[in-house]
Amino acid sequence: MKLLVLKKTAITIMVLLLGISEIHSQMGCTDPLANNYDPSATQNDGSCTYDPVTVSTTNTYALDAVLAENSGLIYWNDNLWTQNDSSDTNLYELDPSNGSILASVSLDPLLNEDWEEISQDEDYVYVGDFGNNANGNRTDLKIIRVSKVSIQAGTPQMDIINFAYEDQTDFTPQGPNNTNYDCEAFIVTESSIFLFTKEWVSNETRLYKLPKIPGTYQALLQEGFDVNGLITGAVYKNDRGIIALSGYSTILQPFVFLLYDYTGENFLGGNKRKLGVSLPFHQVEGITTADGLNYYISNERFNTTGTIQQLHTLNLTPYLENYLIVIPIEDSVQFKIYPNPTTSILEIMDSQSLFPIKYTLVDTAAKKVREGTLTAQNPTIDVSALSVGTYILRLGQETSNSFRVIKK
Repeated sequence: MKLLVLKKTAITIMVLLLGISEIHSQMGCTDPLANNYDPSATQNDGSCTYDPVTVSTTNTYALDAVLAENSGLIYWNDNLWTQNDSSDTNLYELDPSNGSILASVSLDPLLNEDWEEISQDEDYVYVGDFGNNANGNRTDLKIIRVSKVSIQAGTPQMDIINFAYEDQTDFTPQGPNNTNYDCEAFIVTESSIFLFTKEWVSNETRLYKLPKIPGTYQALLQEGFDVNGLITGAVYKNDRGIIALSGYSTILQPFVFLLYDYTGENFLGGNKRKLGVSLPFHQVEGITTADGLNYYISNERFNTTGTIQQLHTLNLTPYLENYLIVIPIEDSVQFKIYPNPTTSILEIMDSQSLFPIKYTLVDTAAKKVREGTLTAQNPTIDVSALSVGTYILRLGQETSNSFRVIKK
């Protein structure tokens, strides 16, 4: 009987704690760079808005002529990998410092109907044979999965993930570039594949989900949003909580769409920020990153304007640094910070006996509001006089020891 009472008490406490958590979860725009930033918001609701911004490339490299139709990028083993969207069935390894070809791997005997994107997870490289702009009526959409170990051994082992869009029922020819069922971008998560459509008619993108193991599936529609352009590439940095999409407008003005500060797989529920790229008349087709701050984008050859195939680098640190330097407190092995949220006192527990340690507390506009030294005798910070909102606590000199704390 006592055990039953204890279980009921524990359940009651858990329910109360969950309720308190919801009460103190203030929805709103959490990005201080946004027009409608709300300092009191503790959870992003996707409402942030931004003034138009155009970023410039930091480097540009000409690519080999064989990559005239390059159409995707991944960063793997300290190098870049790409593929062409024509009949070429090779994967190409590139030097990220200058774009030169280091090696190629053939995926014969597979055919390249329209390989539009390349992605990866821990164990596999995935190639999307799902380009569908010719008539919008392909019934053989597929993703090729290639073992990374087999690529490194020089004997690629492939299998196939077949799919169809669950809501596509009309397969009559639509004519070139006249469909919302084209695709050139996808990401691979721990359990699934997510497709971002390239919509020639609506200039939007829709997100579809399907399993990442070989088989035949219906790609299930999740949601969509207006990008006012054509999405051509995607990169997913799970460890940094960010997705970057590449694309261009109907007049070939490239852009990057950043998706971040989302929860779980609700990728469109957080920030959605569009950055123009100062490469007019460049058909940008691929995007990837090693660290979430510095990006590689590539464009294919565009004969109409004489634009050659190129690799470019972008530094997006000014737009993402404050977000990416902060790690979830629950992911820290060394420090524990509680209570968080708090109304008055933060206490910091150090599991590795590094006290004394200097600290700095800044607001989301990077303004310093507290600083000092934590010791084993006094490991606390008084924040009672601070305004309600979100702050960044930096411990020591390393930005890796930066945490988001909430004053309520």
